[in-house]
Amino acid sequence: QVQLVESGGGLVQVGGSLRLSCAVSGRAFSSYGMGWFRQAPGKEREFVAAISASGGNTYYQDSVKGRFTISRDNAKNTVYLQMNSLKPEDTAVYYCAAARTYYSGRVYSTSESYDYWGQGTQVTVSS
Repeated sequence: QVQLVESGGGLVQVGGSLRLSCAVSGRAFSSYGMGWFRQAPGKEREFVAAISASGGNTYYQDSVKGRFTISRDNAKNTVYLQMNSLKPEDTAVYYCAAARTYYSGRVYSTSESYDYWGQGTQVTVSS
């Protein structure tokens, strides 16, 4: 069973930064496309960012472009989300997800593409 464990969430002021981490169990991490999603209270879960299995391609939701950076370290089985210039509308529970894939360069932006999910970590941006 593949397990994903997020960490790094917390309370931060507007304009601040946080780095989320997601540790993935098992030996197949380098074959997973990875993604970050978020869900705010009363709203549907939405895509935030994705990175290909190779790490060579990334894709972002428009509202986080230029502020968030997704990266991965295949040696550590970990994916990261660096979040800068945080806004109150970034407040949400953030989830990482893993997609089994044969295409090392492909990125996935729909939740249906992902096979495994973490339990989520709360990010709260206060004004």
